Amino acid sequence: MKILIDARFTRLDHHDGISRYGASLIAATARIADVSMLISDVRQLALLPDVPYTLVNSPLSAAELFVAAKVNRLGADVVVCPMQTMGSWGRKYPLVLTLHDLIYYEHPAPPGFLPAPVRVLWRLYHKAFWPQRVLLNRADIVATISATTAALISKYRLTKRPVRIVGNAPQPGLTPRDPGAGADKTLLYMGSFMPYKNVETIIRGMAGLPGMTLHLLSRISPVRRAELEALAPAGAGIVFHNGVTDAEYEALLARSTALVSLSRAEGYGLPLVEAMSHGTPVIASDIPIFREVGGDAVSYVRPDSPAEFAEAVRQLEEPELWKAHSLRSVERAADFSWDESARNLLRLAKEAVALRARRPGTPRGAGRK
Repeated sequence: MKILIDARFTRLDHHDGISRYGASLIAATARIADVSMLISDVRQLALLPDVPYTLVNSPLSAAELFVAAKVNRLGADVVVCPMQTMGSWGRKYPLVLTLHDLIYYEHPAPPGFLPAPVRVLWRLYHKAFWPQRVLLNRADIVATISATTAALISKYRLTKRPVRIVGNAPQPGLTPRDPGAGADKTLLYMGSFMPYKNVETIIRGMAGLPGMTLHLLSRISPVRRAELEALAPAGAGIVFHNGVTDAEYEALLARSTALVSLSRAEGYGLPLVEAMSHGTPVIASDIPIFREVGGDAVSYVRPDSPAEFAEAVRQLEEPELWKAHSLRSVERAADFSWDESARNLLRLAKEAVALRARRPGTPRGAGRK
């Protein structure tokens, strides 16, 4: 089976969540199937696995309306897009579209890296569910990354198509830290600084953690940094890194007391699984998706309580409790793997081919294995 995966959402210099998800899924699936990919800029290849590719238009350009005409000529048995916005007018192939989460219906501020016209359309798009239904119903199968999001898709009746889970996972080959070696008095936050990420509660909670240093790892705009610095308690140890390499991130994880995330909404929570795979305990907001991902390995707190956050940190300063959390974190992270996600993708790709072949009006030979 020839699977074409849309890699045009890959970033040029560093991965974000969607970018890493797509690249990791391509790499894992290429080990068990005939995989090629679409890109829109050759610079994306630096963050992608070495598989055949075709250069086409940006997914954000007007030409996206007609991209199916180009894809039709590539002879794929099935096309998989890690987003739900891929153009499909005139397609002759089975199509899998992906919806990661519904965060932006409750928190509609768009990512800042999007062009201004796209940000306007983003806000309009998330004012009602019907545009999402239109997009998803163009697919043969809808993929998502968690049972939590799958339940929301069902709750809001977002698609008539089958919904299948192709989960996220930590990067393979990580060596867990020695749980007997203890930890530095440091905390890590890895994620964006959009309002729904609720970094403000973490910063306020540092007032109850003298001697502890909070490392904010991701890139941040000067304006947003100034907003957060204004909230910092006097004397609190807070370090803005404005971006770190994978090696720097792993080195920090190897010594930290905990990774923290008090987000009010998430599609998955990849930093949680990354930290757990290293044996670094996690403190997270008590929301359904974090419960799904973290199970009993994570310390949960109310996202609006700086005091609960600080108390969870203080509990982890007890050596034996920290060691127990470290060991359980590694066990929990082992439940997630890209190899399993690739197998799930292959299963749903075959299902999409079968569904397309049975659909009335499908051209002879379309979706043939």
